[in-house]
Amino acid sequence: MAEVILMPRLSDTMTEGVIAAWHKKVGDNVKKGDLLAEVETDKATMDLESYKDGTLLFTGTDKGGKIQVNDLLAIIGKPGEDISTLVKGGASKTPAPAAAPAPEAKSGNAPAPTAAKQENPSTVPATKRDQPSTTLDLSSMQEVILMPRLSDTMTEGVIADWHKKVGDMVKKGDILADIETDKATMELESYKEGKLLYTGAEKGQKIAVNDLLAIIGEEGKVNVQQIVEAAKNKGAAPVAANEPAAEPIASKSVSEPVASTSASHNLNGDGRIKASPLAKKLATEKGIDLSQLHGSGDYGRIIKKDVVEFKPSVSEPAAQKTVSIPSAPAGQISFEDVPVSQMRKTIAKRLSEAKFTAPEFYLTIQVDMDQAVNSRAKINETAPVKISFNDFVLKATALALKKHPAVNSSWMGDKIRVNHHVNIGVAVAVEDGLLVPVVRFADTKSLSQISVEVKDFATKAKNKKLQPSDWEGSTFTISNLGMFGMDEFTAIINPPDSCILAISSIQQIPVVKNGAIVPGNVMKLTMTCDHRVVDGATGAAFLQTLKGLLEEPLRMLV
Repeated sequence: MAEVILMPRLSDTMTEGVIAAWHKKVGDNVKKGDLLAEVETDKATMDLESYKDGTLLFTGTDKGGKIQVNDLLAIIGKPGEDISTLVKGGASKTPAPAAAPAPEAKSGNAPAPTAAKQENPSTVPATKRDQPSTTLDLSSMQEVILMPRLSDTMTEGVIADWHKKVGDMVKKGDILADIETDKATMELESYKEGKLLYTGAEKGQKIAVNDLLAIIGEEGKVNVQQIVEAAKNKGAAPVAANEPAAEPIASKSVSEPVASTSASHNLNGDGRIKASPLAKKLATEKGIDLSQLHGSGDYGRIIKKDVVEFKPSVSEPAAQKTVSIPSAPAGQISFEDVPVSQMRKTIAKRLSEAKFTAPEFYLTIQVDMDQAVNSRAKINETAPVKISFNDFVLKATALALKKHPAVNSSWMGDKIRVNHHVNIGVAVAVEDGLLVPVVRFADTKSLSQISVEVKDFATKAKNKKLQPSDWEGSTFTISNLGMFGMDEFTAIINPPDSCILAISSIQQIPVVKNGAIVPGNVMKLTMTCDHRVVDGATGAAFLQTLKGLLEEPLRMLV
């Protein structure tokens, strides 16, 4: 009997997949384990293996088409087998967009969208032009590229740069744009071929996930205006999408040269100052009178550069210097409003949720680092890479977590997930905020392996080259501010982890050993715990184990 293969969820945030390639065609024999197709998810292009034997009888879409998660992807069975019921059952879950207009065309309530594309807007009666067409499903249109979800927490992206401009030819695999997410700036490759007909935002602008990012297709065969209107109206587009609407733009371009004849070069004909919105905003913030500026933009328009480079006259302050008793110079209120980056937005959202949702408590322990200091110096004499104290703490933490699985747990709402693997997130400071790449299976790695991996993550983070797979899946987090000389601090939990460890600097202070006061190397560790998962005694026992491993580093080698 024929069996159905549905589109699997190949990542934790995937809602649909694009067929990048079929490795089998209808009629081919398929064995379990054969490569069936390449599916492009929201995070990567992944190979999809068949888990059935038989003949490929049906495919849900062609190369380049989209299929929602759990919708019909393929049918495998015996040659000649009747699959009409299975195909009909799969199609009923997500009706094809082209089939929707047919009943309306029969009833006469609205014209079919295909007919609207062929009609000349100037010959269509006004009453007909005013009628809306059926809703367009942009996600199913081959020419449309929607803003992808490039990370598990992304809700919108900022266009960091366009590598193609409208009118350029685009091939599959070409870098279309750089997208700034809440965690990194990532390159967006095109999975379509054709001419770039439309871009949904300029460089520096934001686009929400699943909003219209670009249109790629064959010029003259794609109704760009209808797609854009559908995107603005969440699917509903006017029938006469090509109706002339350029007249207001044309009238603008005619009036501007007339204003350019003004003697001041930056005034409209009615005496209003011509300046870009950004220039006006900057001038207001800096307290600059726009009438004092000379615009360097088109037709004398004041632009950002003019405001930034403007230097006010100093003749009046010079005259005030004749006062016999010098007074303090008048202060100037100055500030700068910096737009919140995508990364900072997510940091604010996630950590606020953690801070105000999880009942936190804190445990601090003091560690004698004398032996760790000596051991590190000896290890670095022969180690292939330089081992840091952070590497020592990470390795010791991983081993302690194996002995205390309750601390290596996650709060999942209606259940507590006790993780058997140890994936430690390492907080890395970058220009825009904080990223937490994950050292996976840290308990199985040597100090040298941990050192290389952490350094590589730090370099990638600062260059904004981390991928979603690098920062997902932590079971515990550490945050180290020791390099900044912090004596002690607390950190906020990185959900869904139940704990985070704050590492301070190693301080040389007087300590008592064998009844004598001697200089010692001391480091404080503070662990923030989610009381829903970890109790005080549980957290304290974990820190005691960690302290023992750091005070006798040879135990980490056993």
